[in-house]
Amino acid sequence: MEQRRLSPQRLWILAGYAAAAAALFSAPMFLSDFRLNLLAKFLAFAIVALGLDLIWGYTGILSLGHGIFFGIGAYAMAMYLKLEASGGKLPDFMSWSGLKELPLFWQPFSSFGFAVAMGIIMPALLALFLGFFTFRNRIRGVYFTILTQALVIITTTLLVGQQAFTGGTNGVTGFSKILGASLASPDTKRILYFVTVLVLIAVFVACRYVVGSRFGKVLRAIRDGENRVRFIGYNPAMYQMAIFTLSAAFAGIAGMLFVLHVGIISPSMMGIVPSIEMVLWVAIGGRGTLIGAALGAVLLNWAKSEFSTSYPEGWTYFLGAMFVIVVVFLPNGLTGLLGKIKLGKKRRVTKNEPTIEYPAV
Repeated sequence: MEQRRLSPQRLWILAGYAAAAAALFSAPMFLSDFRLNLLAKFLAFAIVALGLDLIWGYTGILSLGHGIFFGIGAYAMAMYLKLEASGGKLPDFMSWSGLKELPLFWQPFSSFGFAVAMGIIMPALLALFLGFFTFRNRIRGVYFTILTQALVIITTTLLVGQQAFTGGTNGVTGFSKILGASLASPDTKRILYFVTVLVLIAVFVACRYVVGSRFGKVLRAIRDGENRVRFIGYNPAMYQMAIFTLSAAFAGIAGMLFVLHVGIISPSMMGIVPSIEMVLWVAIGGRGTLIGAALGAVLLNWAKSEFSTSYPEGWTYFLGAMFVIVVVFLPNGLTGLLGKIKLGKKRRVTKNEPTIEYPAV
């Protein structure tokens, strides 16, 4: 059987991926503990962006509710960490609220494995439930977007109102250990960083497989012409539900990693503003390009951190100006700029090629 040859372009792409992975794994050698923890948080955001790019960039469905799926995963891990820190006692915010014993639904979260499983399953089930009633009824476009934003408002209001069970506006914090290891230890932080890098690579590879498969081709066909896909015998709702569920699961994974690095989760971290920011990461990085979505999440959050440190009084103006410039002049995101540069080089090469004149016969 003839083996497929890798084209030079694909070899360059693979070399770029390998270089990026090597840079991430070698980061602890060059970054301080603070910077390394900051980078780990940004990489967790990149996982959210990858999942959101699947549903928006490749399927054409804009969701402004991914903060909910991110938050559910974060709360699942936070519940385990809080019980681990409490050492079998009632968490402090429950005592302050007058509870005398641990609520029944909190008790299974004393298991790390259960918390991880719920951090993935619960966002996925919520997305499947929402998708079942929206996609089957052909709720699309702005109506679906408004519905996901309403879900954000409902969920955050519920979390704030249930002070005794969720910590209210303060959220859940005060973590000290994970699986018996101290979260304040530099060694533990490095291990968690490497775990985040491995998870990001695994999610990226999974997304590449999905978009390169027949399933991914159907998703792009739905994005470009849903009615045509339906007319040739496919059921778009099934594909939309599946990819929405997978995207929510990735967001839940990112939420769990986020809590491990930041040490807190509150309703404000999963509200409307964070959900819109997630969309901006994908839009500015490059919608419909997985590497663009991941880079957009990392670069924008890095810029946000640097601007706020260097210009504490006017950093929002710099960040807003950057958003406006990219949206107005680079509608396809930063990766679209690279595509324009590449296309310009091809045009110059074609223009400079000598024309060959053949003698008349």
